[in-house]
Amino acid sequence: MMLMNKLLLVIIVLICCLGVSNAQNAQITRQGEITFFSYTSVEDIKADNNQVLSLFYPQTKKIGVEILMRAFTFEKSLMYEHFNESYIESDLYPKAIFQGEVVDFDFDQKGEQTRLIKGSFTLRDITIPVEFKGKILEVNGAYVINGSLGLAVDDFNIRIPALLAPNIAKNIQVSFNFEYMPYDDQK
Repeated sequence: MMLMNKLLLVIIVLICCLGVSNAQNAQITRQGEITFFSYTSVEDIKADNNQVLSLFYPQTKKIGVEILMRAFTFEKSLMYEHFNESYIESDLYPKAIFQGEVVDFDFDQKGEQTRLIKGSFTLRDITIPVEFKGKILEVNGAYVINGSLGLAVDDFNIRIPALLAPNIAKNIQVSFNFEYMPYDDQK
C-alpha cells in the first residue's frame, strides 16, 4: 500500500511539474525502459532500468520522465555498487528527471513521426538543457516513444578516480523506449 501511495504521489508531482492540469489527456508508462552504455577499449559498461515512470501529453506536446537510479541493473554487482555509491550517490540523489516538449509534434498525424525533443535533464541536482531526436508512433490511441542521446559525465560533476578513468567513457550513450497507455485506462 505504501508503494502505491508513493507512486501516486510521484504521478501527481510529474503532472504538476509539467504544468498540465488535465490528466485526462495524459499517456503514462510505469515500466519505461532506459539503457545506458559506456564503451572504452578497456571495458564496456551497460545498465538497464525497466522501472521508469513517464507521462506524455500528446495535445500539449509535454513529456516528463522520472528515473529511479537504484533500479538500474548491471552485469556485475561491483558496477552496481560503484554506480550507486561512488558516482551517482543514489542515497543523496535517488532519481533523475527529464521535463520537456516534443517540438512540432502533430497530434492529428497517424503513424510514425520523428521529432526533436527539447527540455531539461536533472541528475545529482544538476540541470542541463538537452535535445535529441525521438521516434513517436501512435497505435490505437496509445503512443510509443523511443530514441537515444549522449550525456557527458563531466556535466554532472561525477568524479571518477584516475585509476578507473580508462574504464569509463567520458560520454555515455542513453537509449529509451516508452510504451504509453492512456492514463484513464490505468485507473
